[in-house]
Amino acid sequence: MSTATYPVRVDASLDDRLNRWLWLVKWVLVIPHLLVLAVLWMAFVLLSVVAFFAILFTGRYPRAIFDFNVGVLRWTWRVQFYAYGALGTDRYPPFTLDDVPDYPAHLEVSYPQHLSRGLVLVKWWLLAIPHYIVVGFFIGGGAWVANQAGDRVWTWGAGLVGLLVLIAAIVLLFTGRYPRSVFDLVLGMNRWVLRVAAYAGLMVDDYPPFRLDMGGDDPGTTMLGSGSPPPAGPVGAPPAQPPARPPEPAARWSAGRVVTATIGVIVTLLSMAGIAAGGTMMWLDRAERDAAGFITSDSRTFRTSGYALASETMSVHIEGDVGTPDRLLGDARVRVEASDGVTAIFVGVARSEDVRSYLGGVRYTSVTSIGPNGVRYTDHAGTAPARPPAELPIWAAQSDGTGTQSIRWAVENGDWTVVVMRADGTAGVAVRADIAATVPALDWLSVTVLVTSIVLFVLGVVAVVLAVTRSTVSAQPRPDPRSGAAPLG
Repeated sequence: MSTATYPVRVDASLDDRLNRWLWLVKWVLVIPHLLVLAVLWMAFVLLSVVAFFAILFTGRYPRAIFDFNVGVLRWTWRVQFYAYGALGTDRYPPFTLDDVPDYPAHLEVSYPQHLSRGLVLVKWWLLAIPHYIVVGFFIGGGAWVANQAGDRVWTWGAGLVGLLVLIAAIVLLFTGRYPRSVFDLVLGMNRWVLRVAAYAGLMVDDYPPFRLDMGGDDPGTTMLGSGSPPPAGPVGAPPAQPPARPPEPAARWSAGRVVTATIGVIVTLLSMAGIAAGGTMMWLDRAERDAAGFITSDSRTFRTSGYALASETMSVHIEGDVGTPDRLLGDARVRVEASDGVTAIFVGVARSEDVRSYLGGVRYTSVTSIGPNGVRYTDHAGTAPARPPAELPIWAAQSDGTGTQSIRWAVENGDWTVVVMRADGTAGVAVRADIAATVPALDWLSVTVLVTSIVLFVLGVVAVVLAVTRSTVSAQPRPDPRSGAAPLG
Protein backbone atom coordinates (compact mmCIF):
# COMPACT_ATOMS: atom_id res chain seq x y z
CA MET A 1 0.00 0.00 0.00
CA SER A 2 1.09 3.54 -0.67
CA THR A 3 0.20 6.68 1.18
CA ALA A 4 -1.22 9.36 -1.07
CA THR A 5 -3.08 12.59 -0.63
CA TYR A 6 -6.84 12.20 -0.89
CA PRO A 7 -8.09 14.32 -3.80
CA VAL A 8 -10.71 16.16 -1.72
CA ARG A 9 -9.34 18.65 0.77
CA VAL A 10 -11.52 20.57 3.25
CA ASP A 11 -9.95 23.18 5.54
CA ALA A 12 -11.40 25.72 7.94
CA SER A 13 -10.25 27.92 10.79
CA LEU A 14 -12.34 28.97 13.76
CA ASP A 15 -12.66 32.72 14.33
CA ASP A 16 -10.86 33.89 17.46
CA ARG A 17 -13.83 35.95 18.52
CA LEU A 18 -17.43 35.16 17.62
CA ASN A 19 -20.47 37.30 18.32
CA ARG A 20 -22.60 35.74 21.04
CA TRP A 21 -25.90 36.71 19.43
CA LEU A 22 -25.35 36.76 15.68
CA TRP A 23 -26.02 33.04 15.25
CA LEU A 24 -29.64 33.67 16.28
CA VAL A 25 -30.31 35.58 13.04
CA LYS A 26 -27.96 33.90 10.59
CA TRP A 27 -30.90 31.90 9.22
CA VAL A 28 -32.22 35.21 7.88
CA LEU A 29 -28.85 36.48 6.69
CA VAL A 30 -28.17 33.41 4.54
CA ILE A 31 -31.48 33.56 2.66
CA PRO A 32 -29.89 35.29 -0.38
CA HIS A 33 -27.25 32.54 -0.51
CA LEU A 34 -29.89 29.82 -0.20
CA LEU A 35 -31.84 31.25 -3.12
CA VAL A 36 -28.73 31.32 -5.31
CA LEU A 37 -27.62 27.87 -4.19
CA ALA A 38 -31.03 26.40 -5.01
CA VAL A 39 -30.46 27.41 -8.63
CA LEU A 40 -26.80 26.41 -8.63
CA TRP A 41 -27.65 22.94 -7.34
CA MET A 42 -30.16 22.49 -10.15
CA ALA A 43 -27.31 23.32 -12.52
CA PHE A 44 -25.02 20.95 -10.58
CA VAL A 45 -27.41 18.03 -11.09
CA LEU A 46 -27.98 18.72 -14.78
CA LEU A 47 -24.29 19.18 -15.52
CA SER A 48 -23.45 16.05 -13.52
CA VAL A 49 -25.68 14.10 -15.90
CA VAL A 50 -23.67 15.55 -18.80
CA ALA A 51 -20.44 14.62 -17.01
CA PHE A 52 -21.74 11.08 -16.40
CA PHE A 53 -22.03 10.40 -20.11
CA ALA A 54 -18.74 12.14 -20.84
CA ILE A 55 -16.95 9.88 -18.33
CA LEU A 56 -18.81 6.81 -19.59
CA PHE A 57 -17.65 7.37 -23.18
CA THR A 58 -14.32 9.17 -22.77
CA GLY A 59 -13.09 8.47 -19.23
CA ARG A 60 -12.70 12.21 -18.59
CA TYR A 61 -14.72 14.69 -16.58
CA PRO A 62 -15.19 17.87 -18.71
CA ARG A 63 -12.91 20.39 -17.04
CA ALA A 64 -15.27 23.34 -17.21
CA ILE A 65 -18.15 21.34 -15.70
CA PHE A 66 -15.76 19.97 -13.06
CA ASP A 67 -14.69 23.44 -11.96
CA PHE A 68 -18.27 24.67 -11.88
CA ASN A 69 -19.43 21.75 -9.75
CA VAL A 70 -16.47 22.09 -7.39
CA GLY A 71 -17.39 25.77 -7.12
CA VAL A 72 -20.93 24.84 -6.08
CA LEU A 73 -19.58 22.52 -3.38
CA ARG A 74 -17.14 25.22 -2.27
CA TRP A 75 -19.89 27.86 -2.11
CA THR A 76 -22.13 25.46 -0.17
CA TRP A 77 -19.35 24.69 2.31
CA ARG A 78 -18.67 28.39 2.97
CA VAL A 79 -22.37 29.04 3.65
CA GLN A 80 -22.60 25.97 5.88
CA PHE A 81 -19.48 27.00 7.80
CA TYR A 82 -20.91 30.49 8.35
CA ALA A 83 -24.38 29.20 9.23
CA TYR A 84 -25.60 26.14 11.06
CA GLY A 85 -23.25 23.58 9.57
CA ALA A 86 -20.51 24.87 11.89
CA LEU A 87 -21.06 28.51 13.01
CA GLY A 88 -17.31 28.80 12.70
CA THR A 89 -17.13 32.39 11.45
CA ASP A 90 -19.04 35.64 11.51
CA ARG A 91 -17.57 36.79 8.21
CA TYR A 92 -20.31 36.83 5.57
CA PRO A 93 -19.67 34.32 2.75
CA PRO A 94 -18.69 35.76 -0.65
CA PHE A 95 -20.93 35.25 -3.69
CA THR A 96 -18.44 33.39 -5.86
CA LEU A 97 -17.60 29.90 -7.09
CA ASP A 98 -13.88 30.59 -6.81
CA ASP A 99 -11.74 29.99 -3.77
CA VAL A 100 -11.25 33.07 -1.59
CA PRO A 101 -7.79 32.69 0.02
CA ASP A 102 -8.48 34.87 3.04
CA TYR A 103 -11.88 33.34 3.85
CA PRO A 104 -11.69 30.87 6.76
CA ALA A 105 -13.32 27.95 4.87
CA HIS A 106 -11.81 26.25 1.82
CA LEU A 107 -12.56 23.26 -0.37
CA GLU A 108 -10.43 21.87 -3.18
CA VAL A 109 -10.85 18.81 -5.38
CA SER A 110 -7.92 17.70 -7.52
CA TYR A 111 -8.87 17.40 -11.17
CA PRO A 112 -8.66 13.73 -12.27
CA GLN A 113 -6.79 13.06 -15.50
CA HIS A 114 -8.77 9.87 -15.98
CA LEU A 115 -11.84 8.29 -14.36
CA SER A 116 -13.07 4.70 -14.53
CA ARG A 117 -15.82 4.18 -17.07
CA GLY A 118 -17.14 1.20 -15.12
CA LEU A 119 -17.19 2.81 -11.69
CA VAL A 120 -19.25 5.73 -12.97
CA LEU A 121 -22.16 3.32 -13.36
CA VAL A 122 -22.27 2.19 -9.73
CA LYS A 123 -20.25 4.38 -7.39
CA TRP A 124 -22.79 7.20 -6.99
CA TRP A 125 -25.59 4.87 -5.83
CA LEU A 126 -24.43 1.34 -5.00
CA LEU A 127 -20.88 1.77 -3.69
CA ALA A 128 -21.74 4.93 -1.77
CA ILE A 129 -24.59 3.35 0.23
CA PRO A 130 -22.46 2.67 3.36
CA HIS A 131 -21.32 6.29 3.33
CA TYR A 132 -24.88 7.54 2.81
CA ILE A 133 -25.85 5.79 6.04
CA VAL A 134 -23.03 7.50 7.93
CA VAL A 135 -23.74 10.86 6.33
CA GLY A 136 -27.42 10.50 7.23
CA PHE A 137 -26.37 10.02 10.84
CA PHE A 138 -24.18 13.14 10.68
CA ILE A 139 -26.53 15.58 8.97
CA GLY A 140 -30.06 14.21 9.35
CA GLY A 141 -31.99 11.63 11.28
CA GLY A 142 -29.03 10.35 13.24
CA ALA A 143 -29.79 12.11 16.52
CA TRP A 144 -33.16 12.68 18.09
CA VAL A 145 -34.70 14.06 21.25
CA ALA A 146 -38.33 13.26 21.96
CA ASN A 147 -40.70 14.72 24.52
CA GLN A 148 -44.22 13.34 24.54
CA ALA A 149 -46.94 15.76 25.60
CA GLY A 150 -50.39 14.33 25.08
CA ASP A 151 -50.42 13.03 21.51
CA ARG A 152 -47.49 15.18 20.36
CA VAL A 153 -43.99 13.84 19.95
CA TRP A 154 -41.23 16.39 19.29
CA THR A 155 -38.23 15.01 17.43
CA TRP A 156 -34.79 16.33 16.57
CA GLY A 157 -33.92 15.54 12.97
CA ALA A 158 -30.94 17.79 12.23
CA GLY A 159 -28.41 15.02 12.80
CA LEU A 160 -25.37 14.88 15.00
CA VAL A 161 -23.77 17.91 13.35
CA GLY A 162 -26.83 20.02 14.05
CA LEU A 163 -27.00 18.85 17.65
CA LEU A 164 -23.32 19.62 18.30
CA VAL A 165 -23.59 23.03 16.63
CA LEU A 166 -26.62 23.81 18.81
CA ILE A 167 -24.64 22.87 21.92
CA ALA A 168 -21.73 25.04 20.77
CA ALA A 169 -24.12 27.95 20.08
CA ILE A 170 -25.59 27.75 23.58
CA VAL A 171 -22.10 27.64 25.12
CA LEU A 172 -21.11 30.60 22.93
CA LEU A 173 -24.18 32.52 24.05
CA PHE A 174 -23.32 32.22 27.75
CA THR A 175 -19.53 32.16 27.72
CA GLY A 176 -18.50 33.94 24.52
CA ARG A 177 -16.37 30.93 23.55
CA TYR A 178 -16.87 28.17 20.98
CA PRO A 179 -15.61 24.85 22.46
CA ARG A 180 -12.59 23.89 20.37
CA SER A 181 -13.14 20.15 20.79
CA VAL A 182 -16.70 20.50 19.48
CA PHE A 183 -15.45 22.51 16.51
CA ASP A 184 -12.86 19.89 15.60
CA LEU A 185 -15.48 17.13 15.73
CA VAL A 186 -18.02 19.13 13.69
CA LEU A 187 -15.41 19.94 11.07
CA GLY A 188 -14.38 16.29 10.84
CA MET A 189 -17.96 15.23 10.15
CA ASN A 190 -18.43 17.98 7.57
CA ARG A 191 -15.19 16.88 5.93
CA TRP A 192 -16.56 13.33 5.70
CA VAL A 193 -19.81 14.59 4.16
CA LEU A 194 -18.03 16.71 1.53
CA ARG A 195 -15.73 13.84 0.54
CA VAL A 196 -18.79 11.68 -0.04
CA ALA A 197 -20.46 14.50 -1.98
CA ALA A 198 -17.47 14.74 -4.32
CA TYR A 199 -17.39 10.95 -4.75
CA ALA A 200 -21.12 10.74 -5.45
CA GLY A 201 -20.73 13.72 -7.79
CA LEU A 202 -18.38 11.53 -9.91
CA MET A 203 -15.39 13.81 -9.27
CA VAL A 204 -13.10 11.14 -7.79
CA ASP A 205 -12.66 7.38 -8.11
CA ASP A 206 -10.83 6.95 -4.79
CA TYR A 207 -13.26 5.57 -2.24
CA PRO A 208 -13.77 7.98 0.68
CA PRO A 209 -11.99 6.77 3.82
CA PHE A 210 -14.02 5.61 6.79
CA ARG A 211 -12.13 7.91 9.09
CA LEU A 212 -13.02 11.03 11.02
CA ASP A 213 -10.22 13.51 10.24
CA MET A 214 -10.85 16.15 12.85
CA GLY A 215 -9.33 19.60 13.18
CA GLY A 216 -9.14 22.71 11.05
CA ASP A 217 -6.39 21.66 8.65
CA ASP A 218 -7.29 18.60 6.61
CA PRO A 219 -4.81 15.78 7.39
CA GLY A 220 -5.65 14.74 3.83
CA THR A 221 -3.84 11.40 3.81
CA THR A 222 -5.25 7.94 3.48
CA MET A 223 -4.12 4.60 2.15
CA LEU A 224 -5.03 4.61 -1.51
CA GLY A 225 -4.36 1.79 -3.94
CA SER A 226 -1.27 -0.36 -3.94
CA GLY A 227 2.20 -0.05 -5.34
CA SER A 228 5.88 -0.08 -4.52
CA PRO A 229 7.34 2.45 -2.14
CA PRO A 230 9.48 5.19 -3.67
CA PRO A 231 13.19 4.30 -3.97
CA ALA A 232 15.26 5.14 -0.93
CA GLY A 233 17.92 7.82 -1.20
CA PRO A 234 21.27 7.97 0.56
CA VAL A 235 21.36 7.33 4.27
CA GLY A 236 20.28 10.42 6.15
CA ALA A 237 18.80 12.06 3.05
CA PRO A 238 15.13 13.04 3.01
CA PRO A 239 12.83 10.59 1.23
CA ALA A 240 12.61 11.00 -2.51
CA GLN A 241 9.55 12.84 -3.71
CA PRO A 242 7.81 12.10 -7.01
CA PRO A 243 8.29 14.77 -9.64
CA ALA A 244 5.63 17.42 -9.46
CA ARG A 245 3.20 17.47 -12.32
CA PRO A 246 2.40 20.97 -13.51
CA PRO A 247 -1.19 21.73 -12.59
CA GLU A 248 -3.70 21.85 -15.37
CA PRO A 249 -5.11 25.35 -15.68
CA ALA A 250 -8.51 25.71 -14.12
CA ALA A 251 -11.42 26.88 -16.18
CA ARG A 252 -12.46 30.32 -15.05
CA TRP A 253 -16.15 30.88 -14.47
CA SER A 254 -16.89 34.57 -14.70
CA ALA A 255 -20.11 35.98 -13.30
CA GLY A 256 -21.51 36.23 -16.82
CA ARG A 257 -20.84 32.56 -17.55
CA VAL A 258 -22.33 31.47 -14.24
CA VAL A 259 -25.46 33.52 -14.98
CA THR A 260 -25.64 32.12 -18.52
CA ALA A 261 -25.31 28.52 -17.33
CA THR A 262 -27.81 29.08 -14.53
CA ILE A 263 -30.39 30.66 -16.82
CA GLY A 264 -29.80 27.86 -19.32
CA VAL A 265 -30.44 25.23 -16.65
CA ILE A 266 -33.63 26.96 -15.46
CA VAL A 267 -34.94 27.32 -19.01
CA THR A 268 -34.07 23.69 -19.76
CA LEU A 269 -35.86 22.37 -16.67
CA LEU A 270 -38.94 24.53 -17.27
CA SER A 271 -39.03 23.53 -20.92
CA MET A 272 -38.86 19.86 -19.97
CA ALA A 273 -41.93 20.39 -17.79
CA GLY A 274 -43.56 22.18 -20.73
CA ILE A 275 -42.74 19.31 -23.07
CA ALA A 276 -44.34 16.89 -20.63
CA ALA A 277 -47.43 19.12 -20.30
CA GLY A 278 -47.72 19.61 -24.05
CA GLY A 279 -47.33 15.89 -24.69
CA THR A 280 -50.01 15.11 -22.09
CA MET A 281 -52.42 17.60 -23.65
CA MET A 282 -51.78 16.17 -27.11
CA TRP A 283 -52.38 12.65 -25.79
CA LEU A 284 -55.67 13.75 -24.21
CA ASP A 285 -56.72 15.48 -27.42
CA ARG A 286 -55.82 12.63 -29.76
CA ALA A 287 -56.41 9.50 -27.70
CA GLU A 288 -58.88 10.20 -24.89
CA ARG A 289 -61.89 11.69 -26.70
CA ASP A 290 -65.04 9.60 -26.93
CA ALA A 291 -67.29 9.34 -29.97
CA ALA A 292 -69.07 12.55 -28.96
CA GLY A 293 -65.79 14.46 -28.69
CA PHE A 294 -65.72 14.64 -24.87
CA ILE A 295 -62.67 14.09 -22.64
CA THR A 296 -64.13 12.36 -19.59
CA SER A 297 -62.94 12.01 -16.01
CA ASP A 298 -63.01 8.77 -14.06
CA SER A 299 -66.31 7.91 -12.43
CA ARG A 300 -66.44 8.59 -8.68
CA THR A 301 -68.94 7.83 -5.91
CA PHE A 302 -70.54 10.74 -4.00
CA ARG A 303 -72.94 10.49 -1.08
CA THR A 304 -74.62 12.59 1.61
CA SER A 305 -77.28 12.10 4.24
CA GLY A 306 -78.59 15.57 3.42
CA TYR A 307 -80.95 16.66 0.68
CA ALA A 308 -78.48 17.71 -1.99
CA LEU A 309 -74.92 17.44 -3.27
CA ALA A 310 -73.47 20.67 -4.66
CA SER A 311 -70.18 21.27 -6.46
CA GLU A 312 -67.78 24.02 -5.60
CA THR A 313 -68.41 27.24 -7.50
CA MET A 314 -66.97 27.03 -11.01
CA SER A 315 -65.89 30.53 -12.09
CA VAL A 316 -65.62 31.13 -15.84
CA HIS A 317 -64.42 34.57 -16.88
CA ILE A 318 -62.88 34.58 -20.35
CA GLU A 319 -62.87 37.82 -22.28
CA GLY A 320 -60.75 39.72 -24.75
CA ASP A 321 -58.51 38.43 -27.49
CA VAL A 322 -57.99 34.93 -26.08
CA GLY A 323 -61.46 33.87 -27.17
CA THR A 324 -64.81 33.02 -25.65
CA PRO A 325 -65.70 30.16 -23.28
CA ASP A 326 -67.36 28.16 -26.02
CA ARG A 327 -64.25 28.44 -28.25
CA LEU A 328 -61.84 27.48 -25.47
CA LEU A 329 -63.83 25.13 -23.23
CA GLY A 330 -66.61 24.07 -25.58
CA ASP A 331 -69.44 22.06 -24.05
CA ALA A 332 -69.46 20.52 -20.57
CA ARG A 333 -71.23 17.35 -19.57
CA VAL A 334 -72.19 15.78 -16.24
CA ARG A 335 -73.50 12.20 -15.98
CA VAL A 336 -74.94 10.74 -12.77
CA GLU A 337 -76.61 7.49 -11.80
CA ALA A 338 -78.03 6.39 -8.45
CA SER A 339 -75.76 3.92 -6.68
CA ASP A 340 -78.67 1.52 -6.25
CA GLY A 341 -79.66 1.91 -9.92
CA VAL A 342 -83.38 2.47 -9.20
CA THR A 343 -83.71 5.78 -7.35
CA ALA A 344 -84.86 8.70 -9.51
CA ILE A 345 -82.09 11.32 -9.58
CA PHE A 346 -82.05 15.00 -10.54
CA VAL A 347 -78.97 16.77 -11.88
CA GLY A 348 -78.81 20.39 -12.94
CA VAL A 349 -76.44 23.32 -13.38
CA ALA A 350 -77.36 26.89 -12.49
CA ARG A 351 -75.74 30.15 -11.60
CA SER A 352 -74.22 29.97 -8.13
CA GLU A 353 -76.28 32.82 -6.70
CA ASP A 354 -79.50 31.04 -7.69
CA VAL A 355 -78.28 27.78 -6.14
CA ARG A 356 -77.39 29.57 -2.91
CA SER A 357 -80.84 31.10 -2.83
CA TYR A 358 -82.51 27.70 -3.35
CA LEU A 359 -80.34 25.79 -0.87
CA GLY A 360 -80.29 28.54 1.76
CA GLY A 361 -81.54 26.94 4.98
CA VAL A 362 -81.44 23.45 3.41
CA ARG A 363 -79.34 20.62 4.87
CA TYR A 364 -76.93 19.75 2.04
CA THR A 365 -73.29 18.87 1.32
CA SER A 366 -70.68 20.67 -0.81
CA VAL A 367 -67.96 18.71 -2.57
CA THR A 368 -64.80 20.64 -1.71
CA SER A 369 -62.12 18.49 -3.39
CA ILE A 370 -61.67 15.30 -5.39
CA GLY A 371 -58.27 13.63 -5.16
CA PRO A 372 -56.46 10.30 -5.10
CA ASN A 373 -57.23 9.95 -1.39
CA GLY A 374 -60.97 10.33 -1.89
CA VAL A 375 -63.63 13.04 -1.84
CA ARG A 376 -63.81 15.78 0.77
CA TYR A 377 -67.09 17.37 1.79
CA THR A 378 -68.41 20.32 3.75
CA ASP A 379 -71.79 19.84 5.42
CA HIS A 380 -74.35 22.63 5.80
CA ALA A 381 -77.05 22.48 8.47
CA GLY A 382 -80.68 23.06 7.61
CA THR A 383 -84.02 21.46 6.83
CA ALA A 384 -85.76 20.01 3.79
CA PRO A 385 -86.14 22.11 0.59
CA ALA A 386 -89.46 23.85 0.04
CA ARG A 387 -89.86 22.48 -3.51
CA PRO A 388 -88.41 19.61 -5.58
CA PRO A 389 -85.53 20.84 -7.78
CA ALA A 390 -87.21 20.18 -11.15
CA GLU A 391 -89.94 22.72 -10.36
CA LEU A 392 -87.48 25.64 -10.32
CA PRO A 393 -86.76 27.70 -13.49
CA ILE A 394 -83.14 28.46 -12.51
CA TRP A 395 -81.40 25.61 -14.34
CA ALA A 396 -79.34 26.24 -17.47
CA ALA A 397 -79.47 22.48 -18.10
CA GLN A 398 -81.27 19.75 -16.14
CA SER A 399 -82.31 16.10 -16.25
CA ASP A 400 -84.15 13.76 -13.89
CA GLY A 401 -85.35 10.17 -13.78
CA THR A 402 -84.04 6.68 -13.16
CA GLY A 403 -80.92 5.26 -14.76
CA THR A 404 -78.10 7.45 -16.09
CA GLN A 405 -78.98 11.15 -16.22
CA SER A 406 -76.84 13.43 -18.38
CA ILE A 407 -76.76 17.18 -18.89
CA ARG A 408 -74.81 19.07 -21.52
CA TRP A 409 -74.47 22.82 -21.79
CA ALA A 410 -72.33 25.35 -23.61
CA VAL A 411 -70.03 26.92 -21.03
CA GLU A 412 -70.68 30.62 -20.47
CA ASN A 413 -69.00 33.32 -18.42
CA GLY A 414 -70.15 33.46 -14.84
CA ASP A 415 -70.16 31.47 -11.60
CA TRP A 416 -71.81 28.05 -11.90
CA THR A 417 -72.75 25.24 -9.51
CA VAL A 418 -73.84 21.68 -10.29
CA VAL A 419 -76.53 20.21 -8.00
CA VAL A 420 -77.49 16.53 -7.59
CA MET A 421 -80.60 15.56 -5.59
CA ARG A 422 -83.26 12.93 -5.41
CA ALA A 423 -85.92 13.84 -7.93
CA ASP A 424 -88.58 14.04 -5.20
CA GLY A 425 -86.37 16.24 -2.98
CA THR A 426 -86.05 13.72 -0.13
CA ALA A 427 -82.90 13.16 1.93
CA GLY A 428 -80.10 10.72 1.24
CA VAL A 429 -78.20 11.02 -2.04
CA ALA A 430 -75.75 8.39 -3.28
CA VAL A 431 -74.59 8.48 -6.91
CA ARG A 432 -71.76 7.68 -9.26
CA ALA A 433 -70.82 10.57 -11.51
CA ASP A 434 -68.30 11.77 -14.06
CA ILE A 435 -67.65 15.10 -15.73
CA ALA A 436 -66.45 15.82 -19.25
CA ALA A 437 -65.69 18.68 -21.65
CA THR A 438 -64.94 19.03 -25.34
CA VAL A 439 -62.18 21.68 -24.88
CA PRO A 440 -61.72 22.54 -28.58
CA ALA A 441 -58.72 24.74 -27.70
CA LEU A 442 -56.76 21.65 -26.63
CA ASP A 443 -55.75 20.93 -30.24
CA TRP A 444 -53.87 24.15 -30.97
CA LEU A 445 -52.89 24.70 -27.32
CA SER A 446 -51.04 21.37 -27.10
CA VAL A 447 -49.12 22.09 -30.31
CA THR A 448 -48.26 25.62 -29.13
CA VAL A 449 -47.01 24.45 -25.73
CA LEU A 450 -45.05 21.55 -27.21
CA VAL A 451 -43.33 23.56 -29.95
CA THR A 452 -42.55 26.49 -27.63
CA SER A 453 -41.12 24.14 -24.99
CA ILE A 454 -38.93 22.35 -27.55
CA VAL A 455 -37.55 25.69 -28.76
CA LEU A 456 -36.86 26.78 -25.17
CA PHE A 457 -35.21 23.43 -24.45
CA VAL A 458 -32.83 23.93 -27.38
CA LEU A 459 -32.06 27.50 -26.30
CA GLY A 460 -31.43 26.36 -22.71
CA VAL A 461 -29.06 23.60 -23.82
CA VAL A 462 -27.25 26.02 -26.15
CA ALA A 463 -26.82 28.50 -23.27
CA VAL A 464 -25.30 25.80 -21.05
CA VAL A 465 -23.04 24.51 -23.83
CA LEU A 466 -21.83 28.02 -24.70
CA ALA A 467 -21.04 28.78 -21.06
CA VAL A 468 -19.14 25.52 -20.66
CA THR A 469 -17.36 25.80 -24.01
CA ARG A 470 -16.27 29.40 -23.51
CA SER A 471 -15.01 28.54 -20.05
CA THR A 472 -13.06 25.59 -21.44
CA VAL A 473 -11.49 27.72 -24.17
CA SER A 474 -10.49 30.39 -21.68
CA ALA A 475 -8.72 27.73 -19.61
CA GLN A 476 -6.41 26.57 -22.43
CA PRO A 477 -2.73 27.34 -21.70
CA ARG A 478 -1.19 30.06 -23.79
CA PRO A 479 2.20 29.79 -25.48
CA ASP A 480 5.17 30.91 -23.39
CA PRO A 481 6.33 34.12 -25.10
CA ARG A 482 9.87 33.54 -23.82
CA SER A 483 10.24 30.17 -25.54
CA GLY A 484 8.26 30.85 -28.66
CA ALA A 485 6.87 27.32 -28.45
CA ALA A 486 3.23 26.40 -28.47
CA PRO A 487 1.90 24.32 -25.59
CA LEU A 488 1.75 20.56 -26.07
CA GLY A 489 -1.59 19.09 -27.12
